[in-house]
Amino acid sequence: MSPPPFVPVVLAALLAGCASASHVMISDPRPPIAVEQVRIYVQPPQTRYVEIALLDASTGEFTYGAQNRDNTLMNRLRAEAAKLGANGVLLQERGQVPSGSGVGIGVGGGGRHVGGGVSVGINAPKERARAVAIWVPDAPGG
Repeated sequence: MSPPPFVPVVLAALLAGCASASHVMISDPRPPIAVEQVRIYVQPPQTRYVEIALLDASTGEFTYGAQNRDNTLMNRLRAEAAKLGANGVLLQERGQVPSGSGVGIGVGGGGRHVGGGVSVGINAPKERARAVAIWVPDAPGG
């Protein structure tokens, strides 16, 4: 038996909502472009470029799997850059952010009834990256 067709869509929307991205402008934005036009750079381009904004992105608490966290992080950076009209993202810093895990024990009662419970929470590590949104005039599609 397969889940209803809307379940994967709802799950994807919830997981995407757990990731975040923000920016600080350092020059004027350009008109927005398609996310597909934004390239990721791990080294500065060999040609001239304009820095547009400082970017900060992270994955959500429920982003599991190393490849999935990596894809989510890069997509968030690219989407934020595209909104600002940047056709490149120059990675500056990247790493894991520890996330909380713990054990909780509770006991309660009233009258002749007593109840208790134990919960264990384990979260996958979050990934975080800092980058610079850039405009590369000589880039393909630029």
